[in-house]
Amino acid sequence: MAKTLEEVISEIKSRLDIVDVVSEQVILKKNGNHYWGLCPFHKEKTPSFSVNPQMGIYKCFGCGEGGDALSFIMKTKNMEFMDVIKDLAAKFGIEMPVTFKKNEGTKDLKEQMMSACEKAAIFYHDFLINHKSAEITEATKYLNDRSISREIIDKFTLGLAPKSYTTLYDILKKEFSDEVLEKAGLILKSKEGKGYIDRFRGRIIIPIQNENGDYVAFGARALTSEQSPKYLNSADSLIYNKSKLLYGLYTAKDAIKKDDGVILMEGYFDVISAQAHGVENVVGVCGTALTSDHIKLLSRYTKSRRIYLSFDTDSAGQKATDRGATIIREAFAGLGNIKQFDESYISASDDKYSCEIRVISPPEGKDPDEFIRTIGADAFKQIVANAPLLIDFQINNFLKHKKEYKSPQEKMGYIKEFIPVLLEINNEIIRSEYIKMVADALNIDEKAFASEIRKQARINSMQPAPDNEVKQIVTKNVSILEKAQKNLLSVFFVGDSHFTFAQISEMIDNSYFSNKTLINVKSTIDKSICTVNNVKELIEQLYTAYIENPEIQQVLTDLINTAETFNNLSPEDFKTVIEENIRKIKKCRWEEEKEKMRNLYKNADEDDTEALKIQMQLRDKINNRIKSEKIND
Repeated sequence: MAKTLEEVISEIKSRLDIVDVVSEQVILKKNGNHYWGLCPFHKEKTPSFSVNPQMGIYKCFGCGEGGDALSFIMKTKNMEFMDVIKDLAAKFGIEMPVTFKKNEGTKDLKEQMMSACEKAAIFYHDFLINHKSAEITEATKYLNDRSISREIIDKFTLGLAPKSYTTLYDILKKEFSDEVLEKAGLILKSKEGKGYIDRFRGRIIIPIQNENGDYVAFGARALTSEQSPKYLNSADSLIYNKSKLLYGLYTAKDAIKKDDGVILMEGYFDVISAQAHGVENVVGVCGTALTSDHIKLLSRYTKSRRIYLSFDTDSAGQKATDRGATIIREAFAGLGNIKQFDESYISASDDKYSCEIRVISPPEGKDPDEFIRTIGADAFKQIVANAPLLIDFQINNFLKHKKEYKSPQEKMGYIKEFIPVLLEINNEIIRSEYIKMVADALNIDEKAFASEIRKQARINSMQPAPDNEVKQIVTKNVSILEKAQKNLLSVFFVGDSHFTFAQISEMIDNSYFSNKTLINVKSTIDKSICTVNNVKELIEQLYTAYIENPEIQQVLTDLINTAETFNNLSPEDFKTVIEENIRKIKKCRWEEEKEKMRNLYKNADEDDTEALKIQMQLRDKINNRIKSEKIND
């Protein structure tokens, strides 16, 4: 039986985890019952963005943004509600209602592109292993020289693109349109502009899968020195963004979770060689530099956020290591200290550091692929086990060149270049130990060295933050009356309340609310409480009801956050909270009424009968209020 749209939305929400959804965009660190990170909606250095997994909501205390998992996806990806629902339904394999089904025989463009890429990967792979020709012999020899066996070829679906111009196109155009094939990066227009040709020709093909295992792009390695460039990569597309995708993650993610750490490499064959020989928690960048989006992606798979940088040992590889370390530091900025020393004791906390950066540097100047093939995977694993922290790697590299600088002037110039590395160490005791070690190694005065570092630290602290990095704190003047009304309405969202929704509703009359938004929310709550069983279901239903109204969603988020202050109350204290806020509301309204009467009295002529009438009305209201308070007491 086909599901209704409401049932589809409900099932999608039940499968969404707010922490997983937000973690796609924000690096989160757990603190208490909440997760915290840097807000994706405004620039900040200190985390003010909170995720509440129990209630399934997020809230930024800096800019005020808030909502549930669906609204987060809508805001961060700039998508309409129904587009998000359709995408998530396809992702979870949930059938959409008949009215939303696509026309028979057609597929979504993204699905067609991924299907075309999968068919292309199968074609290239089949061409390599099941055909015979001079180019196949050449490709097989190249792979054998890199110790890539048939088993490895099958595991990574490696293939070969024929040298001819339209072999792949002639096959795929029977099933896919030119638009789909061109957007998927499989074909391109000929130089003459008359028709299409295959994008990849006469190259070894390395299919690229996203983290879900879908084929989305290709890397193509030249077979001869005449071919340029050496690697030809798919361009970014609707299904592929090299700045957000890591090669090998689909086959490595289970090992990353198991080992609680990930090894980052540069090349496709580095990753293939490592994974094929048993070093499985390895991923690589796809023809681009490491980005913060790559780090956000990885942080979802390693709890301790332990990242090993394993780039080539040449100067370009060293620069890549430094650049990668900078990107990682920036991605985790504000979430705590980066691990800067190896403890000789067991840490009391599993989440003591924001992240841990280590550097793998095989001896003999070999890149990871070459080392694993010639020395062995076991030896590489041993290097991983002994990999130094980034700070130790940087200091060791620094000290390697110490003999090149002999005069005091040369040493001072050399040291100034390295001071920023030591300033990154936040712990004063640890920094002092490193200062002592470096001073001894360079044969310089330790106190003078420490003084120079303190001087630079003072200069850095005096530098003003750029305008675009100044945190904008949202402040709102909320009246006592509005705050009391919000407090009163928030009790519906207390997770451990001893009362049913119906009992709470009986205690809270609709007449206590004068704010139009709160009246709207209260009315919707009254309609919903007959169909929900707990607070989380109520929250989900309300966010769905106001999915097209972000302002009310933000009010909902504020109410849910306020409700946390009323957790763990006894039934008596819970009732007291309601009663106190009702009294505040009545008192505020009474003060407003008195002020209104005073203004009317001031505007009336003292000798006029109207003034006397207003006096009598005020006296009657006061008497009625006194009687009412005595009855309530």
